[in-house]
Amino acid sequence: MPAVTLPAHQKGDVFVDYEEKVFEDVQAQPGEKALVTFHTVAFEGSIGFVNLLQATRLKRKGFDTSILLYGPGVTLGVQRGFPKIGDEAFPGHQNFNNQITKFIAEGGKVYACRFALQALYGHGEPSLIPGIRPINPLDVLDLVLLHRRDNAFILDTWTL
Repeated sequence: MPAVTLPAHQKGDVFVDYEEKVFEDVQAQPGEKALVTFHTVAFEGSIGFVNLLQATRLKRKGFDTSILLYGPGVTLGVQRGFPKIGDEAFPGHQNFNNQITKFIAEGGKVYACRFALQALYGHGEPSLIPGIRPINPLDVLDLVLLHRRDNAFILDTWTL
């Protein structure tokens, strides 16, 4: 077996050129909107958290940004903690809550489908992170259609 002749990586080393940006830094034009939809279960994969980061980035680029939590996506919007609400039972346990709270604090809007919240996952409106607006299940499609009508950027995410 050949000997490894390269030095071991050290803290602070980089593996890739993370500073090079290939494409222009697109910013929203005045009045542009974005909608990020979530049909995914909290903690079942990374896409829920990744798209919360994407929604925050869209907001910071100047888009009037909304998040739609529907189906299993409402699980991203419930308050959690153990043993008490807000306690972090393990590292990253509050990632969803913290990112949604930050997004709302920066002016983003978050909507959660009441049907999924109650009928599918057994939660009431008081279970939601403060600032999330519960909506009628008939509003789910209309929210998407309103954004479509306004030529918004729409990022849909589905996981099973």
